Amino acid sequence: MSQSNFNDMVVSWMGTIPTGWELRRLKTLISEPITDGPHETPEFLSEGIPFLSVDGIQEGELVFDGCRFISQAAHNEYQKKCLPRLDDLLLGKAASTGKIARVKVDFEFSIWSPLALIRPKQSEIISDFLEYSLKDFTTQAQIDCLCTANTQKNISMQEIPLLILSVPSKHDQRRISTYLDDQTAKIDRLIEMRRRQMELLKEQRAALILQAVTRGLNSDVPMKDSGISWLGEIPSHWSMTTLGRLATLLQTGPFGSQLHSHEYIEDGIPIINPSHMGEGLILHDPKCTVDEETASRLSRHFLQLGDIVFARRGEIGRCAQVHKDEVGWLCGTGSMLMRPDSRVLEPAFLVTLFQLKNLKESLTLQSVGSTMDNLNTGILAGIKLPLPPREEQSDILRFIQSKSSKTDDLISAYSRQQSLLTEYRAALIHECVTGQREVKLT
Repeated sequence: MSQSNFNDMVVSWMGTIPTGWELRRLKTLISEPITDGPHETPEFLSEGIPFLSVDGIQEGELVFDGCRFISQAAHNEYQKKCLPRLDDLLLGKAASTGKIARVKVDFEFSIWSPLALIRPKQSEIISDFLEYSLKDFTTQAQIDCLCTANTQKNISMQEIPLLILSVPSKHDQRRISTYLDDQTAKIDRLIEMRRRQMELLKEQRAALILQAVTRGLNSDVPMKDSGISWLGEIPSHWSMTTLGRLATLLQTGPFGSQLHSHEYIEDGIPIINPSHMGEGLILHDPKCTVDEETASRLSRHFLQLGDIVFARRGEIGRCAQVHKDEVGWLCGTGSMLMRPDSRVLEPAFLVTLFQLKNLKESLTLQSVGSTMDNLNTGILAGIKLPLPPREEQSDILRFIQSKSSKTDDLISAYSRQQSLLTEYRAALIHECVTGQREVKLT
């Protein structure tokens, strides 16, 4: 995109600005050239000087919990080029481009090369207003337009100063920043309230599922010890079994030598890898498919109705049930296929069992692998499970569905409210930093 086209596009986004406001490039609002952290990888320590990369910006704030540390000597060397200080702005310029956070701490730390440091010229713009302006979606859209993408998105150090902002007088900047601080704090409290309400509902749903699939629906039945510490007692007429005894087939997906990523096409026969499973369901990715010839070669990995696909890498215990529309798809290289014995097991009951946190933790402890959890058929087959009679499994599933649907409706309602509040917050910031809303302080 040419510079003139970029300028015209930004002006159209901004619309008409109030009299007395100016459209200014970022380079005219900074006291020093924009810089970044070292492009080398330092030696990381268990303690020392905090060292932040772009992942240190979370929800618009700097987060030091769990950060990396470097030595004082390395920090002394890096600060010659870049030393963040109070009220500087940090911008993600690689991978997570556009992340913005203002420095609100007065202790020393260093930053890595994916972060750019912007030091506002206080005689022209106050840090609070610049932070809101950089977070505004018109500025974020500019950053996105100026990015290049090879293996990941990047905005160059030469492009960042070209960002265009609408700038009022410093008096109005302070008024707007004070107003936004107050209003966004109120909105953030409402968003956090909705988040806590959703988490509480999810915890209640998890407790209901745990009770139903490990204790049954009748609280008066006699109980017996399951022999499993995390499980405790189960109804006396239930049995304890292993997953292997519930399967007519248990096998891993094709090895990497049998299926290469370069064989993937778009809109072919889907391959189900761990990333394609969520909340017991298969999530289709049209880019992760193969042609009919490749599928025919891998025919032993075709999925049938009622099959269960397990993740054998990454999040151990993640699984999904195969429904009618997914019949004929393929189990992927990072997955395992189980074909339940329908005479004794309702597939959905097993999937529900694997939503239990304690079961996932038990399975993870038994998994093998040095760089990531890795599940094999032997470990999966040996996992011990409670098994109600087949008819009771169906009763339990109907009960969970009935109770969970009400909870899910509430969670969806709170999620929509949270989204609307987030959208309102973004719109409010945009209207204020572009002069579309008259700000009056009470």
